[in-house]
Amino acid sequence: MLPLPSLPRPGHPPGPLLVTADPELLDALLRLCAAAGVEPDICADLGSARSAWAESPLVILGDDLSDEALHCGLPRRADTFLLSTDLDDAEVWKRAGALGAAEVIFLPDGEVWLINRFADLLEGGGALLSVAVAGGRGGAGASTLACALALAATQRGLRTALVDVDPMGGGIDVLLGGETATGLRWADLHGTRGRVDGSALSAALPRLHGITVLSWDRGTPTAVPQDAIRAIVAAVRRRHEVVVVDMPRHRDQVAEEALAQCDTALLVVPSELRAIAAAAQVAALMRPLVPDLRTVVRSPSPAGLSTAEVAAGTGLPLAGELRHEAGLAEAVERGELPGSRPRSPLSRFSREFLAEELPQPESEAA
Repeated sequence: MLPLPSLPRPGHPPGPLLVTADPELLDALLRLCAAAGVEPDICADLGSARSAWAESPLVILGDDLSDEALHCGLPRRADTFLLSTDLDDAEVWKRAGALGAAEVIFLPDGEVWLINRFADLLEGGGALLSVAVAGGRGGAGASTLACALALAATQRGLRTALVDVDPMGGGIDVLLGGETATGLRWADLHGTRGRVDGSALSAALPRLHGITVLSWDRGTPTAVPQDAIRAIVAAVRRRHEVVVVDMPRHRDQVAEEALAQCDTALLVVPSELRAIAAAAQVAALMRPLVPDLRTVVRSPSPAGLSTAEVAAGTGLPLAGELRHEAGLAEAVERGELPGSRPRSPLSRFSREFLAEELPQPESEAA
């Protein structure tokens, strides 16, 4: 089990602003702040919160003060969250909308979310992009694309992690030539409890070609509890700017927890009729768990279907086309990194996808 971080020292990043006069809400929030290792600012009324309102990185407003907040003239801010304990109060959503709150958080259901959100303040704010990659059928090339995306992100100078959530895939570290590299694998993390320190986890994982890699090993897959998976993936997201998740085609608790923390998912589908049918089944499993699911059409051939036909067959938006790359499989077998050829279709797709999804670097924007 990785250790929890100590409480912040002088000079630590600013903590959340907690605004509530309800002692039970405040006690719950202070407990969650302690679990995350952050030191909050506390205000029992909106008058005293006024000076800190605009400066705080995150505001948690108790619903006990929501009516007062509607009339006190505080500016709207996107990172304000309304906190409630009453799941049956339908009016709370109207109050949140009137306040311009980003979301309503209910206790105790939202405790894990709040701990992770508080921890984001301590560890750097979370990933700019988390993208899952799955194959529409076996051998579609999803793992190869996942590695190429991670390599392209690293080449942009971004802190990048590659997370393998397919216990039967043999370990994605093999594709990066790191199967013997020292560092933790999933089997070493099955006993993890509570919040995970993202810095400690990142330091303990193998680092291959600039990419932090969390992979399965070649032994018998070890069951990892659902809570541990959630905490580990959240810790990876907090510490890295880009997180690429290599998904299996089946649905299990590891895949579900990882996919639920992704912004986008790419389904790699060869331009074949059977591949479309198989991909539709995989898409049905993934769609409820990720807000943005798109198709990547691979290797159109003279006898194959067109890119538009494949995309239409899956019923998903098209992320792009991944054209055939001669000799790719043989090159990977020889130890060449997927996406390492700058002019290859794999490298080009990865660069273009990241350019569309990520903020433009300052050097390019100037």
